[in-house]
Amino acid sequence: MSNEDLSSFAALGITGVLLKGVEAAGMTEPKPIQQQSIPAQLAGHDILGIAQTGSGKTAAFSLPILEKIIGLGDKRKGKTARALILAPTRELAVQIEQTIRTVSKNAHISTALVLGGVSRLTQIKRMQGGVDVLIATPGRLTDLVRENCIDLSETRWLVLDEADRMLDMGFINDVKRIAKGTHKNRQTALFSATMPKEIASLAQTLLRDPVRVEVAPQGTTASEITQIVHPVVTKEKRSMLSGLLTDPAMKTVIVFTRTKHGADAVTRHLERDGYEVAAIHGNKSQNARQRALNGFRDGTVRILVATDIAARGIDVPGITHVVNYDLPDEPETYVHRIGRTGRNGADGASITLYDPGTENQKLRAVERVIRNKLPIKDAPAPKGPMPERPRLDKPEIADRPASNRGRPSGQKAGNRNSSRPKFRTERNHEDRGEAIWTNDGRSEGRNEARGEQRNSNRGPSGQPAKKPYRRSRRPQNGGGRAA
Repeated sequence: MSNEDLSSFAALGITGVLLKGVEAAGMTEPKPIQQQSIPAQLAGHDILGIAQTGSGKTAAFSLPILEKIIGLGDKRKGKTARALILAPTRELAVQIEQTIRTVSKNAHISTALVLGGVSRLTQIKRMQGGVDVLIATPGRLTDLVRENCIDLSETRWLVLDEADRMLDMGFINDVKRIAKGTHKNRQTALFSATMPKEIASLAQTLLRDPVRVEVAPQGTTASEITQIVHPVVTKEKRSMLSGLLTDPAMKTVIVFTRTKHGADAVTRHLERDGYEVAAIHGNKSQNARQRALNGFRDGTVRILVATDIAARGIDVPGITHVVNYDLPDEPETYVHRIGRTGRNGADGASITLYDPGTENQKLRAVERVIRNKLPIKDAPAPKGPMPERPRLDKPEIADRPASNRGRPSGQKAGNRNSSRPKFRTERNHEDRGEAIWTNDGRSEGRNEARGEQRNSNRGPSGQPAKKPYRRSRRPQNGGGRAA
């Protein structure tokens, strides 16, 4: 079948209410990865898909599964899932579910999300009646399967999305155990932007006579993305980033850092400079990460600072720029980072801040992966004024009342101990005194007011008077012990 015959989803085999949902979602023409994989999956073949990020993989593996599930009816078994889609990160799992909900809006498809960072009880309740499509991260799913809260024995479709990222995150053993628990006659699809040897070996164990779909060489980046490198020493990266962001063309920006600490530091710096910014990384709760992502999506947040946890799974329309504040440790991650822009045929730009003294090897590794030499140019001068900085400083001393000058902020005159916790009495430290304990176990008392009482217990020589020895009273039965 020629590409001309596959110019519509109907020609690929998508029909009925699902076809209407695809058209309502604005998917008019199938992408190359969809043209090659959807007919093969509908024919029952396993798929080994290699495509650059942002090429439409989610629709490529979900549409044929949904087409078959719709034909099975609404009867489901408790705790089971007809199809299972594994994703390495929570953000990618959420995005996949949103895509499936959008294209199957009127098809009565039930979905469930199982991922870490949120309530387990809610997820367990969601699975009680069974679902059509379960989207999960391997860690949380493994826990619930072990606790018999989820039954995978009826799962006939298994999808591994971004399998190389699962390898990097140490999920491969979990993936193997999960796959072993699914139906023996399942249909499997494995998709990734890169294909290291370990993933190729995994594909041989999980896939049966797969159809290989490769729409672009491994590690290649979208041609719509303009890539540039600015040399700058690490200690000057923050000021350079603030200057670059004055460019009005940088409307929606993701800044990638190598570490969580670095993401927080860059976020604080940009906030002090007056930019609307939010951070997303593994130390933040799932709710906080989702709030940051929603603010970035609806435009209330212009800049999103993220670690590589967000290099895959963020699909926000209209991202104009990606800034690599640090080069990644894994060169393949560069491909996924810049793939957040230039999606669905739109133009995008990637800017990398590169320290020649410490990141030379990382830059060369990236160039080997993308098979291209990146242009190195000096950063341009700021193209606009810096945003108005928020007033974070405390009022000057001259602005405080005269009676409060010289005191810490919030402390009023005549109330020096207002910030201290209140004790049983309002006596000062001098009045309370301290108990002094001697080596023989005596307490010397607390203050001078008790000095007279201590002196009255002393003998004529000034030494402490000895207490009289008191003999214990014996029983009145002749001095012996009672029988």
